[in-house]
Amino acid sequence: MNFSSARQYFYQEIQQTDEHIDLAKAALYIAQEEYPNLDPEEYLNALATMAFEVQERLPTSRYPLRIIQSLNQYLYDDLGFAGNKVNYYDPRNSFLNDVVDRRTGIPITLALVYLEIARRIDFPMVGVGMPGHFLIRPNLPDMEIFVDTFNRGEIIFAEDCQQRLSRFYQQPVTLQPEFLAVVSHRQFLARMLTNLKYIYLKQQNLEKTLAAVERILLLFPSMTLELRDRGLIYYQLGYYPQAVEDLQNYLAKVPDAEDALVIQQLITKLGKKG
Repeated sequence: MNFSSARQYFYQEIQQTDEHIDLAKAALYIAQEEYPNLDPEEYLNALATMAFEVQERLPTSRYPLRIIQSLNQYLYDDLGFAGNKVNYYDPRNSFLNDVVDRRTGIPITLALVYLEIARRIDFPMVGVGMPGHFLIRPNLPDMEIFVDTFNRGEIIFAEDCQQRLSRFYQQPVTLQPEFLAVVSHRQFLARMLTNLKYIYLKQQNLEKTLAAVERILLLFPSMTLELRDRGLIYYQLGYYPQAVEDLQNYLAKVPDAEDALVIQQLITKLGKKG
């Protein structure tokens, strides 16, 4: 498995309608760029085995809270999954294979494991893209609870979310519906890649930052800020023609952007280099 084929598999997976995108497969294709010899089937089978073992433990009366309790006991008590609070920004926390192998991750990747097992036992759950902390919830009528997979599957309510948002923003926050909106499969994958983007940017690994941005743009080609960022990364890597093309496209889409003057000056500078 090489870099280009991993990217191609990812691209093929996301060409489907959103609800048909297999999140686990797409996440494993993201990981394949980091681990060229990774076999996705091995980890899909691992998730299937986990789901089978949970199924065996489910109570006869399949009330939602009892199912969540069974999932929590299996994942956190029996298998030892945990949120990585010691080294949150370790890139391994963002790769599904590492999360399965190491039993540790960040909110969105632990949520992915949880969602994939829930899906396989026919318990509908969805991702919730709360700012600063990813949650999941049962996709059932009148079931307004949330599960915090980073904190051992703790069950929380909207009021708890508001308190957490206030802590995140360090000021009182009024809970808005969009803060607890369900994320699409594409949005889920983009959030995973955005985490990787900022981890690699902090590490000053521009090639890997570029790879993350490129895949975000495969998911959402019209994201202007990602287009700008790709242009800036191209510039830093010395890919000047590509940088000029992206930055010109960015200004064409948002001519009144706050950074328009700075970007135009950079384009002019690059034109002189050409």
